[in-house]
Amino acid sequence: MPSAPHPFARLTDQPYLLLSLTSLFWAGNAIVGRAAAGHFPPVTLSFLRWAFAFLLVAPFAWRHLIADWKVIRKHLVVMVAISIIGISTFNTLQYTALQYTTALNILLLQSTAPLFVAIWALIVLGARLTLTQALGIMASMAGVVVIILHGDLAQITAIDLNRGDLMFIGALATFGLYTTLTQRRPAMHALSFLAFTFGCGALFLIPLLIWELTVRPAPALDVANAASLAYVVIFPSILAYLCYNRGVRLIGANRSAPFFHLIPVFGSAMAILFLGEQPHLYHAIGYAMVLAGVVVAARKPAAPSA
Repeated sequence: MPSAPHPFARLTDQPYLLLSLTSLFWAGNAIVGRAAAGHFPPVTLSFLRWAFAFLLVAPFAWRHLIADWKVIRKHLVVMVAISIIGISTFNTLQYTALQYTTALNILLLQSTAPLFVAIWALIVLGARLTLTQALGIMASMAGVVVIILHGDLAQITAIDLNRGDLMFIGALATFGLYTTLTQRRPAMHALSFLAFTFGCGALFLIPLLIWELTVRPAPALDVANAASLAYVVIFPSILAYLCYNRGVRLIGANRSAPFFHLIPVFGSAMAILFLGEQPHLYHAIGYAMVLAGVVVAARKPAAPSA
């Protein structure tokens, strides 16, 4: 008698849903992370995020880690590189940038993430964007600009780039490389990959953490900081990376990247729902452009005819 399917089996085979959930969780991280940046030093926040994420995942991943350890050890260089690039470096740069720049700049710059993925996919994997994917990315990027600038494109001349923006561009380039390298990871259980990268990424932050604590005060132990940390550990870390890694695994780096453009869509929707912001026509236009672009860019390329 065949065994009953796992209750989450169908969910894990829905890349568009998984990548949309990732964007939803990361949209919340842009808000919570921006607030937390004023209370946590960047390396401390990054280390606590991944250390606690590892501790939460480890009990569920332990038996899978043991089963996959031979594979991990055989590909240790790739696994450590993925951990340092996608966990240690990206998030530390991101939280450092949030101390120097504005949410508007971050959301605008974040819309360029698919371009960095495309560049690294070409360099590392030899994968080129199709014309349809490129047009979809441009359409969704234009929708992001419409939403963020409130439909007034003249506001783009008022954008003032600073060192935080340069750091964030570096963070996006780093995450583009992480996205591409995950396609070179060895075959293993998703929880093994998650636990190893979280633990290894946190481990490599310890020297920087020690230095930072000697030059900056430790964060206060209060309810607000604990709640912020709990959010970034559970949603943008464990759940988002689990969904994102699986989504990239299913449809590839270039088709996954346009889902970054859903982050400002979810962010503005949150502002309307929870912060009382009034919806406007530019919201509807921007949402439509982003969703249309994502659908076009994420479609599976047609197989060449014989």
